[in-house]
Amino acid sequence: MFKNKNHAGSLLVPLLEDLHLQNPLVIGIPRGGVEVASPIARRIQAPLYVIIPRKIGAPFNPEYAVGAVAPDGTVSYDENLLNYLSLTPRDMEKIIEKEKQEIAKRTELYGKWGTLPDLKNYTVVLVDDGIATGYTVKAALSSLRKQTTNPIILAVPVLPEDLIPSFESLVDRLIYLHAPFDFRAVGQFYEDFSEISHEAVLNILEETNNTLI
Repeated sequence: MFKNKNHAGSLLVPLLEDLHLQNPLVIGIPRGGVEVASPIARRIQAPLYVIIPRKIGAPFNPEYAVGAVAPDGTVSYDENLLNYLSLTPRDMEKIIEKEKQEIAKRTELYGKWGTLPDLKNYTVVLVDDGIATGYTVKAALSSLRKQTTNPIILAVPVLPEDLIPSFESLVDRLIYLHAPFDFRAVGQFYEDFSEISHEAVLNILEETNNTLI
C-alpha cells in the first residue's frame, strides 16, 4: 500500500535515478499523475509539464470507456471492444470533439505547463498514478511518440500484470513498483487516493518548477 500519491512517486525516484537519464523532462497525467510526478521531477531536477488525455465513452453510456484521445487529436481505441459493441470510429466523432474541447479548457487552466516544449531536446518520462484499462496512457504515449524519437520512459506505481507486455512494447523503458495478477482498481493500492482540485495541480506544477530556478 502506498500512503498517498506523493509517497508512490518518492518510491519510484530511485528506479529512475538508476537510469541516469540525459536531459529528462517529466510529464504528469492530471490529476493524480502530477502528484506522483512531482517528487520525481524535483529529485532528478527535471521540468514538470502535463499532458491531458481524455477517455472516450461509448455513445450509450459515457462512463463505459472504449478508448481515449490526446490533446493533439491522437486517438487510442480498444478495437476488439468497438467490434464487440458494433461501433466504428465514425460513431465516436462527436464524443471525441467534445472531449477535445474539454482538453483545451484544462490545458488553458494549466497555463505554460500545459503546453509541451519541443520534445526533441529531452528524454521524456511520462507519469501516472497507476494503470487500469490503460486507454489514457496509451493515447498520451502515441501523441508523445509523434513528437520525438528520443527515449520515452513510462513510470507508474502499479499496473495489472497482464498489461506489462503491451506497455513494454510502447516505450523504451517501463518502470513500476507493483504488478499484481489480481488487480481490481488503482485506488486499492493507496491508503489515500483522494482527488485534488485543478488549482492544487497548478500549484504543484508551479512549486515543482520553481525549485529548478
